[in-house]
Amino acid sequence: MARGWESKSVESQIESFEAVLRPAAKSRPTAEQIERDREKGNLVLTRKRVVHDLEDCHNPRYRKILEESLAYLDTKLAGFK
Repeated sequence: MARGWESKSVESQIESFEAVLRPAAKSRPTAEQIERDREKGNLVLTRKRVVHDLEDCHNPRYRKILEESLAYLDTKLAGFK
């Protein structure tokens, strides 16, 4: 039986709607991805704090500790790329 224009239009709208929903369902991050993003964010914030502390540091021993911390954080962040 032939379908009319209206039923084809409704079917087309339903297919368009489903096509929009499918990618959204696939792009939902997993628990592991969320945890990884959270860890990376924490490392970035810690790095910013260390850089700020390094700019204001006058004690050579503390400066060395901060530089070592910065190198460690850069190494950890390089693993996320």
